[in-house]
Amino acid sequence: MVEGKNLVFVRSPSTIIPLAEGEMNYADTGPMPVARSANREGRLSAVRKIAATHKPAWGLTLLLLAATLALYLPVVHHPFANLDDIGYVTGNPQVQDGLTWPTIKWALLTFAEDNWHPLTWLSHSLDCEMFDLDPAGHHAVNAIWHALDAVVLFWVLLLATGYLGRSFMVAALFALHPINVEAVAWVSERKTLLATFFFLLTLGAYRWYVRHPSYLRYAVVAVLFILGLMSKPQIITLPFVLLLWDYWPLRRMFAGSLPSTEPGWATASPPRNFFWLIEEKIPLFLICAASAWITMRAQRVGLQRWPYPIGIRMGNAAVAYVRYAGKALWPSHLAVMYLHPGNSLRSWQVAAAALLLLVITALVIAGRRYRYLPVGWFWFLGTLVPTIGVVQVGWQAMADRYAYQSFLGLFILVCWGVADWARQRHLPRAVLPAISVAVLFVLAIATHRQIGYWSDDQTLWSHTLQVTQGNWVAEDMLGGILLTQGNREEGMRHYRTARAIFPMDWRSNFAIAVDEQGRGNLPEAIRLYRQALVNMESPLQKSEAYQNMAVAYRDSGDLTEAMECRRKAEQLSGQ
Repeated sequence: MVEGKNLVFVRSPSTIIPLAEGEMNYADTGPMPVARSANREGRLSAVRKIAATHKPAWGLTLLLLAATLALYLPVVHHPFANLDDIGYVTGNPQVQDGLTWPTIKWALLTFAEDNWHPLTWLSHSLDCEMFDLDPAGHHAVNAIWHALDAVVLFWVLLLATGYLGRSFMVAALFALHPINVEAVAWVSERKTLLATFFFLLTLGAYRWYVRHPSYLRYAVVAVLFILGLMSKPQIITLPFVLLLWDYWPLRRMFAGSLPSTEPGWATASPPRNFFWLIEEKIPLFLICAASAWITMRAQRVGLQRWPYPIGIRMGNAAVAYVRYAGKALWPSHLAVMYLHPGNSLRSWQVAAAALLLLVITALVIAGRRYRYLPVGWFWFLGTLVPTIGVVQVGWQAMADRYAYQSFLGLFILVCWGVADWARQRHLPRAVLPAISVAVLFVLAIATHRQIGYWSDDQTLWSHTLQVTQGNWVAEDMLGGILLTQGNREEGMRHYRTARAIFPMDWRSNFAIAVDEQGRGNLPEAIRLYRQALVNMESPLQKSEAYQNMAVAYRDSGDLTEAMECRRKAEQLSGQ
């Protein structure tokens, strides 16, 4: 409330809702005059007027929820994937026991699957409690979580910015973009869905804290952040996102340095300097440090390794950023595995990618009059840091699931930027909604098609081979599927292709060794077993290789080597 000489101006920054996407903000009409002697009824009338602007928001919420669930309905007919679903659900006896006290203790203490994420384990355990191993229920829960993430995103943006149409478009892009199919159609990615839910709730709670700071409200922010980290540590960059949130839309940072492009907006708390805002988040940074320590410990326990030197990892990171941005604008050739290029990247590719990133960064900084530009761009860059490959885990160069939270920054940048561009050029009011509907319709079609590729393992990996090159992992996976189906000849063809691409691949070496042993080619089988052992990480896998070698040596008449391999197999099986 701002007092004039004879009038009292009533403002409610947290409920500045646009009545139409022109963009006309509720505050565009100016402050609402109320005589100093206005009675309680006058104030209630103003409140009712503001509250009435939420009615279209509730309608859009139902539309967003229904559209997301309808689009992802086919996933209930899909089986579990032959990926991490084995370790997370189908091959995990602790999870299959349901939500019991021993399972809860195990979830809090285990570093299984190379991470500490007890809430994720408990979520899967609850699914097993309700659905046993029926994949339909597990997939349905993933779809529901994705829909909830979209709805929470919509309301977080709406309450923080006051823009109805823009907030809805960001949430709709998030809900319908095909790059998010991997996070929803893959049961094991429950961790991404849960972590994003708490990530968004933390953003919403932070605005609540900013309006009326208190220790209790700050504690709520911290607890929600911890719950998110207990789902997936990828959201470790959230305190930095809160700093961006301070810059825009909360405008706590550098409040008077730039003109506002959002009429009538005012922060609910006094502006703060940059260092005060950093100091305010020290408890959250301490939580980050604890999460980072736990994550690194989990990865050491899980025998993770960094297969490439820092120069190659940095080069791939630059190229991956550009590839991610490209898939946001043109989401084609999406795959479950994009193999790391290793040292095959050319210097000009890395230089061109780095230059493009620098140019875009310079442009968004130069356009900082529109605060959402640097916020959206640095959100995208910053939230991808934990998974961009500087600290390399696994063989992937990038992954669709890593974009689930990061693309929110790009969606904000694009939606706010296009809306402001349309307003400045005085486009007819119907143009932007019509274009938005067309874009969402096209994305929904692409997403429906992408969901179909997850209908079974063979379809998933066959599609991966079609849209990627030199993908020995996909060759391995498809080879194993075909062998399981009894198609030995075709399966071995894929394994031999994988070994030709990457001779040190233990899976193809092992599979071919078994095949050669079955054919009676014992020296070649023994050679391939030894080559497979070089890159095997699991003691059980190594034990199986030594057991097979013991049989091969015995059949070839070398009983000494047979006994030695048998001894090593027994030693490894006991680990």
